[in-house]
Amino acid sequence: MKIMNIWKELKTPFLILAPMEGVTDIAFRQVVAKAGRPDLFFTEFTNVSSYASEKGRENALMRLEIAPSDAPIIAQIWGKDPEHFAKCAGALESLGFSGVDLNFGCPDKNVNKTGGGAAMIKTPELAIECYKNAKKSTNLPVSIKTRLGWAKTEEYRNWLATLLREHPAALTVHLRTKKEMSKVPAHYELIPGIVKLRDEISPETKLIINGDIKNRSHALELHAKYPEVDGFMIGRGVFQNPYCFTDHTPTREELMELLYLHLDLYKSAKYEPLKHYYKIYVNNFPGASELRAKLMETHSIEEAREVLAQNKLFVLK
Repeated sequence: MKIMNIWKELKTPFLILAPMEGVTDIAFRQVVAKAGRPDLFFTEFTNVSSYASEKGRENALMRLEIAPSDAPIIAQIWGKDPEHFAKCAGALESLGFSGVDLNFGCPDKNVNKTGGGAAMIKTPELAIECYKNAKKSTNLPVSIKTRLGWAKTEEYRNWLATLLREHPAALTVHLRTKKEMSKVPAHYELIPGIVKLRDEISPETKLIINGDIKNRSHALELHAKYPEVDGFMIGRGVFQNPYCFTDHTPTREELMELLYLHLDLYKSAKYEPLKHYYKIYVNNFPGASELRAKLMETHSIEEAREVLAQNKLFVLK
């Protein structure tokens, strides 16, 4: 059965919400879709070894749950076992995904200790074996997200060339090294060199740039300067404005409406992670800091609703 290659269907320049651990779950993606969805969503990353085990599969499938408003959406997976990559990738088509993305760039120290994420940069042969196992096991297009290198920016020449020789459907490059984390500005000055590599080795691979991209207008400015780049991925910019894919400046009422939607959609048994989102909605208006402080003291969605009602910032329908 022939599967549509979503990467060939997207109009350049396309915009993507970056996969962010503990952020871009099914509830938050629906909130962003309400505000103004990107051209493509990614899931949070899922451990292939968890999926491959009976004990961990239920949790893995929870992370891979998608909503109708998510489509088209790419499943991002990570790990270090080639056979587990094959097993997980092989199941994703039936779950409704439009593609598979391999996470070779996560800088989290716990992920890296296991040999996954950005640690793949130090084991390129293993990375390629994982890619090949994923690709042979699915009809979906397989892409890769990574960083410039482990410690030095110049590592990108060999590392990205190694990946491009496998002709992935798309390659997303976070313009920092693992060691740099997000402590320095993204290295936009390296985009021409990366474009040149892509054009020489795998011109059919879609090239996506990630790092410090604030919103749609910023992405279009970068595309005007670097027209060979196919897409742009926005990560932390969504914390500044959940409407970042439309450039709309929301009113206080619109932000509160999104917050209530998020409260309605949030299904996790753990409440604490939800607090990380409050700064997105309760920000940049008189009294926002005081209200956010009160919300951070709550212990349940019900308590959060009470605090909001008491402050009369938004009337529940």
